Amino acid sequence: MVRNNTALSRYELDVDGTVAFADYRLSPGKVTITHTETPRALRGRGIASKLVQGALEQIRADGLKVVAGCGFVVDYLEKHPEFADVAA
Repeated sequence: MVRNNTALSRYELDVDGTVAFADYRLSPGKVTITHTETPRALRGRGIASKLVQGALEQIRADGLKVVAGCGFVVDYLEKHPEFADVAA
């Protein structure tokens, strides 16, 4: 399950004892995801997509919009129109 680590300003997903994360910056009404990082051992398993999906669901639940500040999130939003309502 994706969690919002507000102390580090990032969404996190624990997998196999390691952490994939998406750094963010808050501004009024918006969350800008600036960088996503998946440990090398986890790549190619859809972990980053699960991370971004969980982050977007939390952003939606919080009534905020997302600004895609990294290429992965830009691509994810293009491939998943069900999150169009969350895009700023």
